[in-house]
Amino acid sequence: MPWQELSPVNLRMYFVNDWQSGCWTMTELCADYQISRKTGYKWIDRFEANGPRGLHDQSRRPHTHPQTTDPAVLALLMAVRRRHPRWGAPKLLKVARRRHPHIVDWPSRSTVCDHLQAQHVTAPRQRRPPPAHAPHGLAPITAANDTWTTDFKGHFRTGDGVYCYPLTLRDGWSRFVLRCDALVHPSYEATRPCFERAFAAYGLPARIRSDNGGPFASTGLARLSRLSVWWMRLGIVPERIALGHPEQNGSHEQFHSVLKAETARPPAAHAAAQQRRFTRFCREYNQERPHAALGEEVPATRYQPSLRPLPAALPPLEYPGHLEVRRVSTIGCISWQNRSLFLSEALAGTDVAFEEGDEGVWTIRFASMILGRFDERHRTIHPIAAFTEGRSASTAGSAPDKKKNAD
Repeated sequence: MPWQELSPVNLRMYFVNDWQSGCWTMTELCADYQISRKTGYKWIDRFEANGPRGLHDQSRRPHTHPQTTDPAVLALLMAVRRRHPRWGAPKLLKVARRRHPHIVDWPSRSTVCDHLQAQHVTAPRQRRPPPAHAPHGLAPITAANDTWTTDFKGHFRTGDGVYCYPLTLRDGWSRFVLRCDALVHPSYEATRPCFERAFAAYGLPARIRSDNGGPFASTGLARLSRLSVWWMRLGIVPERIALGHPEQNGSHEQFHSVLKAETARPPAAHAAAQQRRFTRFCREYNQERPHAALGEEVPATRYQPSLRPLPAALPPLEYPGHLEVRRVSTIGCISWQNRSLFLSEALAGTDVAFEEGDEGVWTIRFASMILGRFDERHRTIHPIAAFTEGRSASTAGSAPDKKKNAD
């Protein structure tokens, strides 16, 4: 006869069948099956209540636990999550605490994360390999208005088929969004009024950090553009990241990913509706949305306007008396020894200065920036990479070096 192994459930079923037969008393059955009478009655009661399913092992987990999170508190967190489906546990807890200060016992971050996963409202984040960092000399940001960051978020079409170019401007220290404008074209004429309104409302920063695209930069001398020349006339240092390294302005790039997900998926019906979305998002981003880099505080609590107001008129450019000053024509040229010398159309209408060096080499300056070296003998200009690898205009090389070339 082959060996037959009985599971505990089968033994319990045999016990119940023997009891139902009426041939044995409970005492005799329990002694035969080597269990207590209390256990025997338990299996009989479970079978009568749930049938054969009642004979399976049940969880010994207690029905209640003194440290279990209050379902009402979890409901409050989920209500915030439904309104902000991209927010994680730290932001949900920060906002919920602010809105319900009377609640004392809040769950931990890990508990909220587990609850979000149990509700299937989160998706695993795709990990990307870290980018190769280029060496740079970007100035450290230690206070509000030290450095503003700006860029154009990727353009897209609104519902009416018209292209939208969102121009964004933030304070790099507080992450405060100064402006987000839905422009029809990324041109100097469309961009400058946005910066004028920002300067009028918040004052002037020390630096503005951007990439090397237009209208922030150009392919001309020292990559100057009309916009960056105007900034320098106001005493603002243009600061550019290295070519091909957007991670040097990573905080602004991350902000763009949030902006796109919240306002442009899908786009609004037309430009006016899209601008209303941008305005609403900026208000929420500045005043309601906690920021991890700020200790889950909102940017509005960290930002203060600049003490440098926008002047009514551009201040004049002043150079030391030993420099040769030339006015740049409307086509970007100056007169040198009765001959025309082209510099840059971005400098049209401004004054540049020439400082004489050795062997007929002159240093060309604009405001505090060195544009290049002018070899008088060969009438050639050797540009200086004033913004290469993120260096600012004020830290460009100061000694003549005819072998130093840019782009």
